[in-house]
Amino acid sequence: MNLSSLTSTKATSSNAASENFSSLDTLHSTQSNELVSAPVQAILEKTLLGEELNVEDACVLFATQGAEAQAVLDTADKVREKRVGDTGTFVITRNINFTNVCYMGCRFCNFAKEKGDADAEFLTVEQVADKAEEAWARGATEVCIQGGLHPDIGADYYRELIIAVKKRVPEIHIHAFSPFEIWYGCKKGRLEPEAFLTELKTLGLGSMPGTAAEILDTEVRKKLTKNKLTTEEWVRIIKAAHSVGVPTTSTIMYGHVDQPIHWANHLALLRDIQKETGGFTEFVPLGFIHYETRLYNDNPDKVRPGPTQDEHFKMHAIARLMLQGHIDNIQASWVKMGPEVATRMLRSGANDLGGTLMNESISRAAGATHGQEVFPEDMVANIQAAGLNAVQRSTKYEVVRTYFVEENSAKTPLTDRIAIRGVA
Repeated sequence: MNLSSLTSTKATSSNAASENFSSLDTLHSTQSNELVSAPVQAILEKTLLGEELNVEDACVLFATQGAEAQAVLDTADKVREKRVGDTGTFVITRNINFTNVCYMGCRFCNFAKEKGDADAEFLTVEQVADKAEEAWARGATEVCIQGGLHPDIGADYYRELIIAVKKRVPEIHIHAFSPFEIWYGCKKGRLEPEAFLTELKTLGLGSMPGTAAEILDTEVRKKLTKNKLTTEEWVRIIKAAHSVGVPTTSTIMYGHVDQPIHWANHLALLRDIQKETGGFTEFVPLGFIHYETRLYNDNPDKVRPGPTQDEHFKMHAIARLMLQGHIDNIQASWVKMGPEVATRMLRSGANDLGGTLMNESISRAAGATHGQEVFPEDMVANIQAAGLNAVQRSTKYEVVRTYFVEENSAKTPLTDRIAIRGVA
């Protein structure tokens, strides 16, 4: 069962959180009687009609404040309901970071260590398989496997990881290897991306995270990573994955040396790729975590300390409006924003809360404070608190189970309903 079939299922109970306006002619902020200006109203009316926004439209919306900004969020909530219905989704997954050794020197990252560091880690393929098996026993349908670009890793290591996990847990979905890792494996193995990705798919790779995108702008990437993985290379690998039948997510990392024009161009590029390939499953905005990064600590007067809460809301809302009909799953990252703010995003354009994770290392290394795990029953409660029906999904947004608002899932913890070899 696919999530699109849920749009017409049992409706949520009526409450103030789920009320939507029917016309922008009388749209007002909940906090002000100020009317929305004609230019902003015209753009929002376009989105309600399903018309495509251009980069200039998006920049106008990113600049809104007060009543107009609220109108953007309200419109995104209306479009979310139209595109995916009254549902919020999550996936039971485990993050497995197989090594924190990396020599790429990305300045926004505090995850990377050198080989000789006391806290350097490098898991064997059997250790990764152990973690995958533990995740499956706890109800996970997916493992997300990523790691640093270790100098001792060759293309065979990526192959062997998949083989080991699939041998141990044949039914689990392997969501693994960023475009940067695929680029690295291709470089080590002297392979074209299509050939390498076809091999990995044959071995059991189910999908790829579309991370390492950061901002798809050359000048920004030079400041973040010295442009070690160029925009063109990222796009090349993503398109290669889609061409051989490996779907990917799409991401953005915002709130550092970037500006709204970069965000709008980034969204437009992702939309263009999706029109060509149809291979993106979702869009995941990731706010910059600045605390322990060289990018911020070496240049605090030139680098922003992450996005504001207002920018978080606008990013999710405007992504919904720009990407509607092309990428209709917008994820709110509780790791970056915290569960409470992420839950509020579900009424501002987002429809997914991501994964339960079980482990999370990369954001924590940069100074994130929102923990490593949210339990499935917490995901259900948060989605229902937003007035939506909670859906446990697969990686590809197939329905595993639906929890309607009126159900009291707290009476029986979701984790107790999960069998060792599948969903009860």
